[in-house]
Amino acid sequence: MTRAAIAIAALALALTGCAAPGAEPATTTAASQEQLLSAHGLAAMDARHMIDHLDQQQVTDRPTDLMASVYTDKLVFSDAEQDVVLDLPQDLTYVSIAPYVTRTHDCFYHSLTTCLGELDNEDVKVTITDEDTGQVLVEEETATFDNGFIGFWLPRETTGTIEITHQGRTGATEFSTTADGATCVTDLQMT
Repeated sequence: MTRAAIAIAALALALTGCAAPGAEPATTTAASQEQLLSAHGLAAMDARHMIDHLDQQQVTDRPTDLMASVYTDKLVFSDAEQDVVLDLPQDLTYVSIAPYVTRTHDCFYHSLTTCLGELDNEDVKVTITDEDTGQVLVEEETATFDNGFIGFWLPRETTGTIEITHQGRTGATEFSTTADGATCVTDLQMT
């Protein structure tokens, strides 16, 4: 592969804002972590509130100098100088879903600052079911965020099905909150 092709592939991944499986973050000191979080108004929040805040933030208000990636067990902030790693609650994983009709992107670990889905600010009906127990974990009518995603805190070590309905169209896909599960679900096409 030529250097130009490698550079183009790296740029494409950066522009989609989504991380590939296996990408692991570096760590930094507590003082530099506090400085990075304070610079973005996040220092007073725990990891769960940071995720909820950033995912629901208007796209035009999102920081352009910060990557915030959600893994199954941690939240990773990265800027030009450092990475900050915060643990998620031990019993929960955040799963962000971008239902679509015609356009999607590949994603594995959700980026709270750069991932964009097709259906922004749209009313949807969501049902999430645990495949082992048959228990309905989520059943609600809600609206996608400004970034085209909707996010849910789900029990860790769970697999199941997500079903979404929007304007007479329905789609379904599988999910997993195990250690090797995706936090960014972009394969739910509604037909």
